[in-house]
Amino acid sequence: MIRPIVITGDPVLHSPADPVTDFDRSLADLVADMFETTVAAPGVGLAAPQIGIGLQIFVWVYGDQDVAPPRGVAINPKLFIEPIQPGEPTSTDREGCLSFPDEKFALRRSPRAILRARDATGEPYVLEATGWFARILQHEYDHLQGTLYVDRLIGEDAETVSRITKERSWGRPGLSWTP
Repeated sequence: MIRPIVITGDPVLHSPADPVTDFDRSLADLVADMFETTVAAPGVGLAAPQIGIGLQIFVWVYGDQDVAPPRGVAINPKLFIEPIQPGEPTSTDREGCLSFPDEKFALRRSPRAILRARDATGEPYVLEATGWFARILQHEYDHLQGTLYVDRLIGEDAETVSRITKERSWGRPGLSWTP
């Protein structure tokens, strides 16, 4: 089932998510819904808070990495990154977010990440990611911490985000869109 995607301003997007404690059929159904919603959006990742559920779950649908599967779920993840190199972001650093739809901004991210998480059955796994896939993992992990990528922007980009939020009447609870 395709779920509505929550837009910036809803408290669930700006609060740390809770750990998953039950690895049961309802969790499997939720994960399936998250994959379906991600594809319909279309997106490359989706965190549970983005569909209004404050649990530590995110999925990815991204087939351009060497080691990890093209689809995956991370439950109760821990993410380890290399230090981010100083410097200005470039056009290749642009990313978007389903919870701040139709906009993209450049943000520096670590080029490498190590993810430790559980799958939908509760089995632990570890994977390493580089490049764009490492960016996806960092972006989705941030959602579980209550941070949107636009919250990390500074200067003119932060001012533009503020203006867009005001113009679109975002920044308040209860707003969503359905892919």
